[in-house]
Amino acid sequence: MGSCIICGTSVDGHICDLHEEDALFEFRGNRPDQLNVGRYYRGNVDGFAEFGVFVDIGDSVTGLLHRSELDRRLDSLDWEPGDEVYVQVKNVRDNGNVDLGWSIRQAEREFRGVLVDDPDVGHSTLLEEDDESGNADGDGAAAQSPAADTTDEESDGEADDESDHADGDSDGSSDETSVGMVGETSDADDVTETAVVAASGSETADDGMAGDATEDDADAATADAGTETASADESEDALEPVAIGGLSDHVGEDVRLEGEVVGIRQTSGPTVFELQDESGTVDCAAFVEAGVRAYPEVDEGDFVRLDGEVRERRGELQVETEDLAVLDDEERDAVEQRLADALDDEARPDTVAPLADDDTVEALSDDLVEAATEIRKAVLTERPVIVRHTNTADGYLAGAALERATLPLVTDQHRRADAQYHYFDRRPLEGGVYDMDDATKDTSTMLDNRARHDEALPLFVFVAAGGTRESLDGFDLLNVYGAPTVVVDDIEVDGAVTDAVDAVVSPSLADAPDTTATALAANLAAHVNHDVREDLRHLPAVSFWEDAPEAYTDLAAEAGYDAEAVAQLREAVALEAHYQSYEDKRELITDLVFGDDESDVGGLAGNVAEQFREKVDEEVGTAEANLDYRTVEGADIAVLDTDAYSHQYEFPPETLLLDELYRAVRDEVDGVVGIATDTLYVRTDADVDLHALVADVDADVPEGGVTTRSVRDGSVRYLAGERDAVLDAALARLAADL
Repeated sequence: MGSCIICGTSVDGHICDLHEEDALFEFRGNRPDQLNVGRYYRGNVDGFAEFGVFVDIGDSVTGLLHRSELDRRLDSLDWEPGDEVYVQVKNVRDNGNVDLGWSIRQAEREFRGVLVDDPDVGHSTLLEEDDESGNADGDGAAAQSPAADTTDEESDGEADDESDHADGDSDGSSDETSVGMVGETSDADDVTETAVVAASGSETADDGMAGDATEDDADAATADAGTETASADESEDALEPVAIGGLSDHVGEDVRLEGEVVGIRQTSGPTVFELQDESGTVDCAAFVEAGVRAYPEVDEGDFVRLDGEVRERRGELQVETEDLAVLDDEERDAVEQRLADALDDEARPDTVAPLADDDTVEALSDDLVEAATEIRKAVLTERPVIVRHTNTADGYLAGAALERATLPLVTDQHRRADAQYHYFDRRPLEGGVYDMDDATKDTSTMLDNRARHDEALPLFVFVAAGGTRESLDGFDLLNVYGAPTVVVDDIEVDGAVTDAVDAVVSPSLADAPDTTATALAANLAAHVNHDVREDLRHLPAVSFWEDAPEAYTDLAAEAGYDAEAVAQLREAVALEAHYQSYEDKRELITDLVFGDDESDVGGLAGNVAEQFREKVDEEVGTAEANLDYRTVEGADIAVLDTDAYSHQYEFPPETLLLDELYRAVRDEVDGVVGIATDTLYVRTDADVDLHALVADVDADVPEGGVTTRSVRDGSVRYLAGERDAVLDAALARLAADL
C-alpha cells in the first residue's frame, strides 16, 4: 500500500482514482491496449491530416487527436512535427486505433504530479523508482511547477543549514511520497539521493559531504552571537535594492529586492514567493521546515522588501530568502508608484499615424494612446479584457478590430492553450446601453472567477456603447469593485460618464467631426498592436452605411475591397449581428471580417448579404405601404406601427428596419417615427436632443412613464396605456426641431 501523491490517501500505488486525471503520465509500453483510458499522457506531434493531428504516445503507439476535440481551428495550430503536447486517451479501439482528447493543460508544470505508466513494472510508478532501477533516463522526474527548482537538494555539493536556506529535505524528513507531491521538483539524481537519505534517517548531506555539513554546523553553533548580529547588521546596511531583471549579474551574491508578491505556492519543502518589480519576476524560496508556510503574514498583493542569495538552477534564477518584510505607509507607496509608473511606460504605445487621413482621429490622438495603454496594461498584468459592444454591424466591426489586435498580445503573454478564450472576450449589448442587468451579470461572473480561480478583475472596454447617462448605474456597480473601464463611442458622451470611467475616446470631447465607432476602434487597435494594422484597413469603410469618407473607401480598395465587397460585408455582419445577438460568434465573425474571399461575390459575405437584402427589401416594402403620413406644425412626419407592420423577433429588427425605411423615404418626409407597444423610435437628419425631447414629452404626459431607452437607437420607453398621448406629444415636440 502507498499514499496518493496529491491527497495522501492510502492507495495501492501512487495515485488515487479521484486525482488520476490531475497527474501526467509517461508511457513506457509498446501496445495500444496497455494505455489507460482517461489518463493524460505526454506525447509528440507525428503529423497532420485533414481530420486531425497524429500524436505519438511513447515510442511505439500513435493516436489521433480529432479536430473536433480541439479548442480552435485545426489550421490555427502552430504545432510542428516533434513538438511536445499533452493529450488524454479517450478510447482504445479493438483494432488498435487510439482516440485522443485535448488537454487544456499544455505544460508539465500545470499538472499536479508526473508518473510513469510502465506495464512491465506496474502502473503509476514514480519516476524516481524507475530511475533507481536503471530503466529510465531520469527526465521530468517529478511534478513541475513555477517553483521548479526551489525544492531541490543542493546539486552543487554544498550542505546548507536549514535555517538559512530553502532545501526542503534538510531535516531528513523527505520520503518517497513527498518527492511526488505538488510543487516538488527534484531531478532524478536528487530524488535518488533523497530516497537514500530518507531510508537511512541520516542528516542532509550532498554528494556524501555529511561530515563537512556537521563541521559547518558546529562552527556556526560556536560563533560569537554578538559578532553574528554585528555582521548581519553590517550586511543589511550594505545591501542596496537591485532590479530583478539584473539578477543574472549577481548569482552567488546576497541581494535586496523590493516589489509586489504576485504569487505564493506552498510546496512539500519551502514556501515560494513570486516577486515582481518593474523589471521582471523571480521565484524566492523561504524555508522553515518541510511543508510549513514561511512568513504567514505575507499575502499576495503585498509590497515587500526581501533579502536573499541569488542562485541558478537548471538555467533558471531563484533567490534563497533570508529575510522578508512587508512594507507599509510611505515605503509601500513609493514602491507601488514606481511599479505603476514602469508598467505605464511599458504599456504605453507610440503615437501612430491614422489608418487614413481623418481629422477626427488626429484630434483624438492623445485619447487613443491613453485607451491603448489601458488595454496593453491589462494584457501585461494578466487582467482579462472584456469588450462590450452594441449588437449592430458597427458594434461587431469595432469589437472585431480590437479582438484582432489584442489576441496576439494575449498569446504572447500566456502559455495556456486556451488563453485567447480566457483572457479576451466580446459580449454584445442591446442598444448600446450598459444597464443593471448587464452589469450584474458581469459583476457576478468576475467575482466568481476571482473567488474560484484567483483571477484579476477584468478591464471592460465599451465600444459603440456606454456613452450616455443610461449606462451610469452599470458603471457605478463596476466601480464599487474597482474594475477599470474604457469607453469608445462615436455619439456625444455625457460628462457624468467621462467622470465614471478611466478613459474615453469620443469626437464629442474634442469637438471633432462625426465618425463611426469602427473608425475609432480600428485606429485604437492599430495603437494596441501595430502588427495588425494591415488587417484593419477595410473596416472603417464597411461601417459607414452611406457617405463613407473617400479616404476610407480608398483604403478599403487598397486592401482588396471594392464598393460591392464593402457593401456585402456590412450587410452580412448586420444580419449575423441579429441572430444569437448576445453571443460573440468569434470564429464566424472572423471568417466574415478577415476572410480571404473579400473579392469573391459568391463567398461567405456575398451569400449572407444576399439573405440580408432579400429580408430587408421585403420588410421595407411592407412598411412603406403602411406608413401614416402626418403634417405637424409644418413638418412632414411618417409614422409606422411596427407592431402591426413588421415581423416581431425576426430579421430585420425594428431599429434596422426603421434605418432602412428612413433612407428610402427621406426625400419625401422630414422624419420617421416608429411606434410599438411601449417603445417609440425617432429617425431624422435634424439635430434632435433625445433627452430634451423625453423631458418635454414626460412633462406633457406625466402619467406616461416616459424615459430614454437608448440615444444610439433613438428609442424612448413609455407605459403602453398612454401610447396615443405619448405619440401626439412626441410628434409635436419633434416637429419643433424639424
